[in-house]
Amino acid sequence: MQEMLKGIKVMFINMPLRELAKPNVPPQGPGLLAANLRRHGAEVRIIDLNAYRIKDKLAKEKNLTNGRHLFFGEAGDLITAYLNEYGEQDIIALSGMITTLHWQKFTAQYFRRLLPNTFIVSGGGLATQFGKGIFSWIPELDAVVRGEGDNAIIVLAEDVKKQKESKSLHPEFRGDKIYDGKKNKVVYTGTKPENLDELPFPAWDLLETDVFGNPIMEWYIQTPVWGQAANNSSATPFTMDRSLTTVSSRGCPYACKFCYKGTQGQRVYRSRSAENIVKEAEWLKKIYNIDFLGFPDDNFGVDKKKMLQLPELFKDLNLRWGTHTRLDEADERIYSMAEAGCIYIGFGAESASPSVLTNMGKGGFILKRGTKKIGGYEFPTTMLEGIANCRKSGIHSNCTWIMGYPGETLEDLKTSVAFMMWQRELYTQGLQKGTPEYEIALRSVNTNMFTATAYPGTAMSKDPLIKKAMSENFGITFDHESNPICDDALENYVLELDDATKVLYNKNGEPLYYGAMSMEKFLEARDLVDTGKTEEILNMV
Repeated sequence: MQEMLKGIKVMFINMPLRELAKPNVPPQGPGLLAANLRRHGAEVRIIDLNAYRIKDKLAKEKNLTNGRHLFFGEAGDLITAYLNEYGEQDIIALSGMITTLHWQKFTAQYFRRLLPNTFIVSGGGLATQFGKGIFSWIPELDAVVRGEGDNAIIVLAEDVKKQKESKSLHPEFRGDKIYDGKKNKVVYTGTKPENLDELPFPAWDLLETDVFGNPIMEWYIQTPVWGQAANNSSATPFTMDRSLTTVSSRGCPYACKFCYKGTQGQRVYRSRSAENIVKEAEWLKKIYNIDFLGFPDDNFGVDKKKMLQLPELFKDLNLRWGTHTRLDEADERIYSMAEAGCIYIGFGAESASPSVLTNMGKGGFILKRGTKKIGGYEFPTTMLEGIANCRKSGIHSNCTWIMGYPGETLEDLKTSVAFMMWQRELYTQGLQKGTPEYEIALRSVNTNMFTATAYPGTAMSKDPLIKKAMSENFGITFDHESNPICDDALENYVLELDDATKVLYNKNGEPLYYGAMSMEKFLEARDLVDTGKTEEILNMV
């Protein structure tokens, strides 16, 4: 088994994300796949294009305080340096979310010019959502891998090795064959690993330094996973000096309409054992001297029994940690998590309005306890109790929010803002104005809001209102199952999705907005959020 892929050289390319934020989460997918390939004897490298933020005159002019992404030319120079150091590769594996299409197009073209005979494959969110459709957008690709790639990457590498050794002009690759008029291309579909404890820990040693000696892993470790210094939507009242992340589960048993889970097993939820999680935490603390570990799972707390095991297993580790889960899961299990060292939980609240939550597909669980009227607004009881439980246990809770969801009225939006203000009141009870604790508590309540964006593959994108808007503004067409057709129009739309925080614009130059408010009212509310005056939405009429 260890020698099965001996002689095969694989290079992963991790694409840039969110230029406004510091890179704070090393690429878990490539790290896991690289470790698995090495188990079978392959020689593996990772080029992490997302790790770099260049601080220069241009970055300053663009108000990019954390620095800018590499230019294509700079990324090409980095790639060339890696190839000069490690030689020609058998497989180039592009990894990235739907927002990375323009970078995947560039890297595929660049590698194809340098390595005309190398096998180029794309995996991750973009490949999973569109499958064979991206062959027309990135013709340099030889294959795509849809879904979880742990086993598929081994099958693919075996196929490439067999072709290399036989020198066949017509190799028999497994997977679904697609003929593009010139050659066969392949769509591999990943299988879902049932026992996540059997997977290796990520090959982080491949990121400790790049080909120029830059300390990539240290850059990640010294950038907080969450908090104001991370410049993301996760506010915290505490700081961390050395942090890393890992994922404890895959899939999600719920079906929020704005969310796409194809790369993580969709609704087939699987979780690593508590023992395995703690084993990795011990390893990361020993090797990288971390003081905080983040579990950016979509849903860490599903398994109550596992949560109850954590205090005993974490008791000697002396490590703070945080994660994501749902507010309807923030019950008695929260106290076990706190006892185990958890000090942060991020909740995808999205909205406090019962009608919007129902439209999002979240209402069935979030509204199961009914609502409670506070200050003239009806809040879901489950949300109130979840935040209160975190407060009592000593865990900081952070909610993220979406505005402009289909059907959202001004009153719905005000309900979400009123809930933020209720959080502030809860966090500052007993504290005196002017004290550091009071100011920290106020700042740590997240009042930023994303604008609802229709990502292909989600149930939200199949809403008739949204399909109409996508057709009228972008020329997108749909098949009989309401899936968008992968043509030039859809490619142009996907190229616009280059940042999850970005607001798209319609053909009239106005923000693409799906809610029930007038455009004038939406723009007024959006401006208040963007200028740090979210609470003033409560005064809108």
